[in-house]
Amino acid sequence: MAQRSVSDHTAPLVSEWFTRRTTDIDAWPLARVAAAKSDATVAVVLPARDEEATVGEIVAAIRAELCGGPTPLVDEVIVVDSASRDATASVAAESGARVVGLGDAVGHLAPRPGKGEAMWRGVAATDADVVVFVDADLQSFDAAFVVALLGPLLADPDVQFVKAAYDRPPMDPSLPGNGGGRVTELMARPWLSAFWPELSGVLQPLAGEYAARTALLRRLPFRCGYGVDLGLLLDTYRVAGLDAIAQVDLRRRWHRHSDLPSLGRMAAEVMHTALDRLVAEERLPDGMDVATRLWQPERLEGSVALRPHDVDVAERPPLDSVTH
Repeated sequence: MAQRSVSDHTAPLVSEWFTRRTTDIDAWPLARVAAAKSDATVAVVLPARDEEATVGEIVAAIRAELCGGPTPLVDEVIVVDSASRDATASVAAESGARVVGLGDAVGHLAPRPGKGEAMWRGVAATDADVVVFVDADLQSFDAAFVVALLGPLLADPDVQFVKAAYDRPPMDPSLPGNGGGRVTELMARPWLSAFWPELSGVLQPLAGEYAARTALLRRLPFRCGYGVDLGLLLDTYRVAGLDAIAQVDLRRRWHRHSDLPSLGRMAAEVMHTALDRLVAEERLPDGMDVATRLWQPERLEGSVALRPHDVDVAERPPLDSVTH
């Protein structure tokens, strides 16, 4: 069996990028970022489904700290309600967000479920120059997260896409931190290291918190499900290059932890996103037969059964290509 050659030619590139394009949240105080805003407009978009417990506090914090006063930074807060079964929409509206339903933007296309679908329609719903995505299930949210993510974009015209970096501590404080989360460490990071090693310095490739120029986002396809975060990172690298990407260390972030079966389904979506990007880059053959059904064991009352789950591989085209 032939051995694969291992090259470390990317190591200097990764180290140089990491040193130059990684900053800390303390480097971006509100006054500095607001001064760099100039005439740019900023929208914060929260994709949300059944997040009534947390979405209101996040929206209220952004509205109170960033949408007015002597240093206004954010021009609008949009919550894209992904067919919530609880009071997410009303809580968000009462807290000051503009609530957008899945059918309210790009209304001629029937809505689909999924985080990426909500994000795609959120971009379509705003005319802002810059969009900041924030997960609606964050706990202990700090409006400084938004400020810091905007900092590199507003201060440097060469930066087009800014990812959050952070540690995700477990809910039990007696346990050690788990770095980037289980899907990140067991799926996303190994795939990046193997096929896109230039992106190895991105600490949180699956982070749901990031900022980007709207003109870039409108040129990119959006995976409809949980593959959206990796897909946007890979596509930004493809169309804009490594130097257009930056990251900001937010230090720690808390949100709801999912069970292993749910994480397995998320991991499958991430894997299929990576596979499709390899096909698009002609590093895998087009038309390759890859099953999109994940079988998972389920133990009930002393017996075990196999349950099939269809992997969401749907993708929305770039908004600039969508006719109205």
